[in-house]
Amino acid sequence: MAKAELLRPQDEPRDVALQSLAPAIITREGPRATKRFLEFFAATIRNKHTREAYMRAVGRFLSWCEERGLDLQRIEPLAVAAYIERHPGSPQTVHQHLTAIRRLCDWLVEGEILPENPAEDVRGPRYSSKKGKTPVLTREEARKLLESIDTSHVVGLRDRALIGVMIYSFARVSAVAGMKVEDYYQQGRRSWLRLHEKRGKYHEVPVHHKAEEYLDTYIEAAGIAGDRKGTLFRTTRGRSRSLTDKRIHRTEVYLMIKRRAREAGLSEEIGCHTFRATGITAYLENGGTIDKAQAIAAHESPRTTKLYDRTSDVISLAEIERIMI
Repeated sequence: MAKAELLRPQDEPRDVALQSLAPAIITREGPRATKRFLEFFAATIRNKHTREAYMRAVGRFLSWCEERGLDLQRIEPLAVAAYIERHPGSPQTVHQHLTAIRRLCDWLVEGEILPENPAEDVRGPRYSSKKGKTPVLTREEARKLLESIDTSHVVGLRDRALIGVMIYSFARVSAVAGMKVEDYYQQGRRSWLRLHEKRGKYHEVPVHHKAEEYLDTYIEAAGIAGDRKGTLFRTTRGRSRSLTDKRIHRTEVYLMIKRRAREAGLSEEIGCHTFRATGITAYLENGGTIDKAQAIAAHESPRTTKLYDRTSDVISLAEIERIMI
């Protein structure tokens, strides 16, 4: 269907509906600008988590502009630079927000909504990181956490299996939460995991024997072995100890981890990525290599894997005692 047909007068109810989804600074530019704005998120960003992050970033920036009386056509590089300069987030967050703004403006320029991209030449803060900030558990702490979970019911078995998979496969929480029962499968004599990674990629990795034990016990207790197309890790039904057929959301996993850490007497600073970093660090401490860790974690670059390597964090007392004054 041609663009002209999409914007015919008889489509007015649909145009009104579209306008309700976009901020006022966009809708004031008319239905064509509104449609182009919404297409940026719907058509150009396939990962839903990236889409959500970009929508928050762009929304905050456009709200900031409106508070200062700017309309879309009057946003200049100076305004973008002023917003970035005052941004309270970390350098990584600021760069993500600037990227979102720049990409949206590029899209609007290509659609002839803006004459030029006001964010094109704006630069974010400089930063360099050779080590990530994600809290990491020692092997003893990770073991304590797993052993502290009450596995007398299916919810505890689910939580132990979910955390175990993240530790022993270095998997992202979204990849684990998105698994179906059929993504845990037998191939030859080994069990495998099929993880749903970023950009629609599947990553297959052998299952560690401890994770295999946790998964088998959980699946049997949940009675979901025959539901191969069903979701693997499921939500609970209210405050009961029974499961629904709905997939657990990564936010629910995050809150569960906080609760389990508190119950185990561990720091509540830990999060979902803690187990990715914990698994990689334990693997490297036991003689593993960065390139193999990169393959297991499905990282594009070994530099990313190095961010999760905390083997150098432990400084022995003997080394400290070398400071002789």
